[in-house]
Amino acid sequence: MEDINNLIMGLGVALQSYNIMIAVIGLVLGIIVGVLPGLGGANGVAILIPVVVSMPATTGVILLSSIYWGALYGGSITSILFNIPGEPWSVATTFDGYPMAKSGRAGKALVLAFLSHGAGAVLGVIMLTFFAPLIAEFALKFGPAEIFAVMILTFSAFVGLGGKSPLKTVASIFFGFTLAAVGMDIVSGQLRMTFGSVDLMGGFSFIVAVIGLFGLGEIFLTVEEGLKVEGIKAKVGLKDMREGLKEILQNPKAVIMGALIGCWMGLKPGGATPASFMAYGFCKQSCKNKDEFGKGASPGIIAPEAAAHGAGTSATLPMITLGIPGSPTMAVIMGGLMIFGLQPGPMLFKEHADFVWGLIASCWVGNFIGLFIVMAFAPLFAAILKIRFAIFMPIIVYVCAIGAYAVNNRMIDVYYMIIFGILGYLFKKLDYPLAPMVLALVLGDMAEQAMRQALIMGQGNPLIFFRPPIALPIMIVALIIFFWPLISTVKQKLMTKNAV
Repeated sequence: MEDINNLIMGLGVALQSYNIMIAVIGLVLGIIVGVLPGLGGANGVAILIPVVVSMPATTGVILLSSIYWGALYGGSITSILFNIPGEPWSVATTFDGYPMAKSGRAGKALVLAFLSHGAGAVLGVIMLTFFAPLIAEFALKFGPAEIFAVMILTFSAFVGLGGKSPLKTVASIFFGFTLAAVGMDIVSGQLRMTFGSVDLMGGFSFIVAVIGLFGLGEIFLTVEEGLKVEGIKAKVGLKDMREGLKEILQNPKAVIMGALIGCWMGLKPGGATPASFMAYGFCKQSCKNKDEFGKGASPGIIAPEAAAHGAGTSATLPMITLGIPGSPTMAVIMGGLMIFGLQPGPMLFKEHADFVWGLIASCWVGNFIGLFIVMAFAPLFAAILKIRFAIFMPIIVYVCAIGAYAVNNRMIDVYYMIIFGILGYLFKKLDYPLAPMVLALVLGDMAEQAMRQALIMGQGNPLIFFRPPIALPIMIVALIIFFWPLISTVKQKLMTKNAV
């Protein structure tokens, strides 16, 4: 009952006319970002972080999260009409979405995708509404040792469950820690790794780094690869809506399976992309008409779309309760919270309840408004891809430069942005994951502070990180997940040897 009352309070905040206007602006920008290949939710959020600094905290974060919800919707449009995934999690949608569009059912395919997104979002937001307070209440028992254990668990999840090369992920994390260490020591106050430079005394701005890594890095890559698109024309009519809704009701298993897989996978880093593929695979295996998959099967659109949006929404849960972002975009949004002086974690519910419940309520409002916008204006957003990328590219670079300069009003930050852009380009070319490095840059100071506080409390004894009843099981799980790729490899070799 208390959660319902809090949600009603949050709806009062989210439904203020100014916040609704900001949410609509964020959704439209997010859909555009999702439609344009080479951008994505994390990039859109990163570029606009300097803009939200002048806003009230709740309004600013509503704008950032709305961009994310919009990007989730926008990625589906290009996947279905152009066979170009606007986002990584939209790849699975191309398998059946584009064939359905080519067969003259583009409007129906879009409706299926949007309604499935809405179903996944509803389940994700229900989970966020009712589970977030419980997790936050439990997390209030955490001390420095427990907080550090959670940090280790976060980075272990990227290594063991991230899907990329574990060694490359570890290298990315340590590089992020190195960048976070530049500047002033948080305990002794001494300078480190500044090399006598006054500009490096304050360290690297998280915003500047993210704008360069995600924004410029993607632009460099897209310019190199080139972009040629030939799309299918589509409009969403009442007939498409009726047929799409009928298909959704006829495939409840695909909707529920996709949404549940998405919500579960959203709790771990990078969950949206593997969730969409997993949902597609499970749905295909469980359907009777397996031969129709790849030719325009409705469940092949419903399951991955519900999973993607369920994962995207549920990724908010660990971010606001434990300070563990479940996706690269959530890592950037968490950085936005910290700019406002809001520390993600259990105390956020106690000290800023109006903000937390305003954010949760905006998830409800934003997702429903987003569903209406894409249903009404999908062809208009698809037409954006007809504009030459040579026109968009300089505009995006210019906006990135303004955002980097606006952080501290220093030209040096623009140069840093360019350096980080080159670094992001190299990371992508070499297939090194960016999200772990960004996360290490964001959480580096927090992890170091928790570690050093715990060691002071334990008089230098590292066993304090394994103290029961909370830190011990978290560290054990973290170590298992960290070494899981190695465990899986050894297990597979033993099974192969026994089979021979």
